[in-house]
Amino acid sequence: MNRLTSAACLAALALATGPAAAQDPNLGRNLAATCANCHGTDGRAVPAAGMPPLAGQPKESIVQRFREYRAGTRPATVMHQIAKGYTDAQLELIAAHLAAQK
Repeated sequence: MNRLTSAACLAALALATGPAAAQDPNLGRNLAATCANCHGTDGRAVPAAGMPPLAGQPKESIVQRFREYRAGTRPATVMHQIAKGYTDAQLELIAAHLAAQK
């Protein structure tokens, strides 16, 4: 990779994770979309599917569970690995979006 390509990659990364990304009102929703495979669209789990709904749960509760999964102190099958893939700021955005759902 040459210097120009490296600089372009760093600039793109800075834009994707910097203050401009925090201004995107859809960022929490977009990040929470990864939860849909197990927890349903916008955290609205299918009844009797075996996954807890996340929609409408208190933000602080969602963040706390994420942190427990990440630390390995809360039992889970795959959430330990999933939670490790997000920064604290991203977890806050995801939790805020899910908490705002009805």
